[in-house]
Amino acid sequence: MAPRTELFVKQASAYARARPVYPATLFEMLAAATKKHELAWDCATGNGQAASMLSEHFKSVVATDISDGQLAHAIPRPNVKYAKMPATPAPEELERIVGPDGSVDLVTVAQALHWFDLEKFYAVVKRVLRKPGGVLAAWCCLLPRVSPEVDELCDRFYRVDSGPYWDQEVIKIVDAEYTTLPFPFEPVDERGIGPHKLSMTTEWNLEDYMTFWRSCSAVQTALDQGIDLLTDEVKDGFAKAWGPADQMRTVTFPIALMLGREVFPCIPVSASPGREKTQHCDQDWNPMGELTEVNSKEKGTLVIPSLITEPCFSSFANMLMYKKD
Repeated sequence: MAPRTELFVKQASAYARARPVYPATLFEMLAAATKKHELAWDCATGNGQAASMLSEHFKSVVATDISDGQLAHAIPRPNVKYAKMPATPAPEELERIVGPDGSVDLVTVAQALHWFDLEKFYAVVKRVLRKPGGVLAAWCCLLPRVSPEVDELCDRFYRVDSGPYWDQEVIKIVDAEYTTLPFPFEPVDERGIGPHKLSMTTEWNLEDYMTFWRSCSAVQTALDQGIDLLTDEVKDGFAKAWGPADQMRTVTFPIALMLGREVFPCIPVSASPGREKTQHCDQDWNPMGELTEVNSKEKGTLVIPSLITEPCFSSFANMLMYKKD
């Protein structure tokens, strides 16, 4: 078993207990960004926190993870199908578990994009997203904020005590709020692809807060090496900063969201060799209607044959034709 997979298995139980609920506004935003709400795919679902909330907005949700341990803690919902699958499956596995090409309205990745082989994953996403208009949403959560006293200890534990045990590349990516990652998708609206700033809040006592730290990969990695980062000194420091152990405090997790849509690239046949300019189809086009003409300022008018049906959208590039105005 790969080390990362082992890590996620060992974390599964603590992870399920320690992660707060995502804000409903996040999923309302995602639903508003997608034109259709037939199918969503939550990749690297973990215990299904995002998938369970997506189920309130989409007819069907497929939630996949590479870890049996995580899936064992998945939140059941009647319209959510959980399955074991890597983020970059073979085409036949992708179609069998998630759906055929061009069938997915929304792909979500909650706190996991930084682990992926992005070139391969984006190829998978572009394959399954509905064209035009399918949306990819990926987000990461930053360090929890409680109070100046607790946050000072939190930052020190993160940077110093546990610092050497984090995956250093992952830490750089998350600290940069995904801004250093390629994200080859078009903005959904004028706000751009992100990162869009949101937050989630929860009410925790001291034990809840410490459970969060026990669920983190760096703490687990150190334990595997016989080192307990949560020493008595560390725990005493947090306890002093927190106050009474049973005191409930508001804990806020900042969220950085990247959001983009897939568009269908249309290459005008009249473009000069080597100087083609990709133009994107409008997401409001109706492939099921009569012959549609969409004006192109540079190359004329794009003609879409009326016989094209929606499932064929991922393979009809050669059927697109430009005529001179």
